[in-house]
Amino acid sequence: MGCLGNLLWFVCGGFFSGLGWLLAGCLWCITIVGIPWGTQCFKFAGLSFFPFGKEVEYGGGVGSLLLNLIWLLVSGIPLAVGSAVMGCILCVTVIGIPFGLQHFKLAKLALMPFGARVTG
Repeated sequence: MGCLGNLLWFVCGGFFSGLGWLLAGCLWCITIVGIPWGTQCFKFAGLSFFPFGKEVEYGGGVGSLLLNLIWLLVSGIPLAVGSAVMGCILCVTVIGIPFGLQHFKLAKLALMPFGARVTG
C-alpha cells in the first residue's frame, strides 16, 4: 500500500505541496534568523512528497517548546487547521481514508515541528 499510496499522493497534489514547502524553506533560509523555520519547511517538504510509510517521532526539550510556541503563533495553527479539514473531507469516503490519515499526520506535525523527526 505504501508504494501505491505514495504514487497516487504524489500525482494528485503531493508534488505541488512538497514543491511549495521547498520554496518556503529556501525563502526562510535566505535570512540568518529564519534558518530554523526553513529547516522545518524542508521537513514538511519531505513528508509532503511521500507520506506513506513514514512516521513522525516527537521529542525535544525546552528549546523545542519555545520554538514551537513561536511557530504556533506565526503559522502553525492555520497549517494544522487546513490539513485537519482536508483530512476530514477525505475521510468521508472509504477510498479517501488513507489519504485523510496522512493529512492528520501533517496536521500534527504542523502544530509541533521543532523536536520532531521523520523516520521511515
